[in-house]
Amino acid sequence: MDFQMASFITSGLLVIIGLYGVFFVDNVLKKIIALEILGSGVNLALITIGYNGGTIPIKLPNMPVDVFAKESAYPLTHALVLTNIVIEASMLAVMLGVSIILYKKYKTLKSSVILKED
Repeated sequence: MDFQMASFITSGLLVIIGLYGVFFVDNVLKKIIALEILGSGVNLALITIGYNGGTIPIKLPNMPVDVFAKESAYPLTHALVLTNIVIEASMLAVMLGVSIILYKKYKTLKSSVILKED
């Protein structure tokens, strides 16, 4: 098994674990952690898509253009992942702030109690 296939399998497992946590766990903080795991799986999948076994996408002075175009990794997916990391950090801060407010109001972080389900 090559490195790219192992990365795809790992990202798939992270996405499955994250989705399981979001849909089947009752604690709000655990749901937030599951969303972060889901986001990490998506980031890993994007990085794996952009990796083609090439080198960093920086053209050195003595490198011919055709060699650079053929051997460099695709930089767009890496830029998308960096943007996604910033968005996830902001989203995490908002979710943790909302969970603090929910705890102060309901004195618990169980989703079933907050949503009045039994």
